[in-house]
Amino acid sequence: MKGSNAAFNEVVTLKQAKKLIQCMAHEQSFLLLSAPGIGKSEMVYEAAQEVGLPCRSLLGTQIAPEDVSGVPRIVGERSVFCPPRILLPERPEPFCLFLDELPACAPDVQKAFYSLLLERRLGEHSLPKGTWVVSAGNRLQDRALVRAMSSALVNRVTILQIRHDVDEWLVWAQRSGIRREIRSFIATVPDALMRPVPADPVPFSTPRSWAHLSRAFELAEKGGLLDHATRRALAFGRLSPEDAAVFCALAEESSGPVQPLEKYIREPDLLPTGSSARWFILDCIRQHVRDGKADALPPRLINRFMRSLSHEHQLILLTGMVEKWGEIGAESAMFDLLKKVSAG
Repeated sequence: MKGSNAAFNEVVTLKQAKKLIQCMAHEQSFLLLSAPGIGKSEMVYEAAQEVGLPCRSLLGTQIAPEDVSGVPRIVGERSVFCPPRILLPERPEPFCLFLDELPACAPDVQKAFYSLLLERRLGEHSLPKGTWVVSAGNRLQDRALVRAMSSALVNRVTILQIRHDVDEWLVWAQRSGIRREIRSFIATVPDALMRPVPADPVPFSTPRSWAHLSRAFELAEKGGLLDHATRRALAFGRLSPEDAAVFCALAEESSGPVQPLEKYIREPDLLPTGSSARWFILDCIRQHVRDGKADALPPRLINRFMRSLSHEHQLILLTGMVEKWGEIGAESAMFDLLKKVSAG
């Protein structure tokens, strides 16, 4: 990609990338590219653990060329390069070699990896048969101190562009013990899982940010410190400001974690009583209906939900979407609202 800013259009999820690695990484080297914080490193460790391979990692920004090629020593009348133990352990058993932040390596370090990536070889030494070679890093557009990679390096690896997947993350989050209020919020606001990298060095929402925030809440709660002020400080220190503000408002005003949107339609009494939280949920329901995700609900439920709301809230839901609400059977509630507004 040297001298080019062309973007890849083909992307895979972490789960798909994991299957490809487990199937092919013993013969072909991979380079995983994505925005920061998506969970590439954790996925590589998990992929290796699932097949029983120990995982050894090198951080590209903290190594020199000799950390790859090794240092020489004299054996008889010849010099022999001795690779570091992390790349070539004494016991010739397969392992997963994870080269993190490969695109951030200095050019000399990237060059030192050429034979390792293509031939699984360090000088005259070969990696144990069955060893994986997987690397990862961020993209040029992510402003993450990434260097342009040479065509020689690019041609030695299979590049996988990784995208986040909300459903995959929610499954992982439940399995990993991520707090329920965070899982509920992401299920309701999927876009909040991963925000674009901001131009300025400020916190922004990523899967890693949410996971670390969950752990921070756990520690603060264990220490008896988790009040409104602490929650806001921790959230704004990890997330995009808009996500932190809405998440904290919901946590402070609602009686519990965010419910699936259809549950609010079926049981309007579950709507939060706090003004900010209530407006937020209603806006999410509006988008839910606009996207056609409420089409299968019975018209009686739609009408009952609409009638449970104040005139002001009903009008907000209907603005610009009268036809869509009519399509899902809300004509009766809309007619009642029209009569009341006209009479008023």
